[in-house]
Amino acid sequence: MAGRNIGVAVDFSSCSKAALRWASTNLTRSGDKLILIHVKSSYQNEEGAVHLWEQSGSPLIPLAEFSDVTKTYGVSPDKETIEILTQVANQRGIEVFAKILYGDPAKKLYEAVDLVPLSCMVIGSRGLSTLKRALMGSVSTYIVNHAACPVTVVKENM
Repeated sequence: MAGRNIGVAVDFSSCSKAALRWASTNLTRSGDKLILIHVKSSYQNEEGAVHLWEQSGSPLIPLAEFSDVTKTYGVSPDKETIEILTQVANQRGIEVFAKILYGDPAKKLYEAVDLVPLSCMVIGSRGLSTLKRALMGSVSTYIVNHAACPVTVVKENM
């Protein structure tokens, strides 16, 4: 059986790291591709490759090239995220990639499902109250309601 493309939405916050840990432990298996989907919402004043990839996002970036993403795509993955990814790649026998998108996080994560394409998506939740979610909206709620693939929402304190 061919491996799956498992997407994990990351913004390098503690709740997205919880989603990454959960996906790494509970979902991945040998032969899968774990694809970090990072959406950079503010990019108007940046130059270079960012504007080349504005519509379709970056190509899939292998784990070995993550150190170059800061200067090429304007994204700074933290050390803890890189350690989680390296560990899961070595222990589970999976390939790890990143895809950088630019724009509204809810819209771009939704588009990533078909663009990559993804078999499923895992996304963290900050645990907004009902009132805050109604006023501000929730990326995870939008993805759950609109994505054309299974979506797992992981709370930060899991």
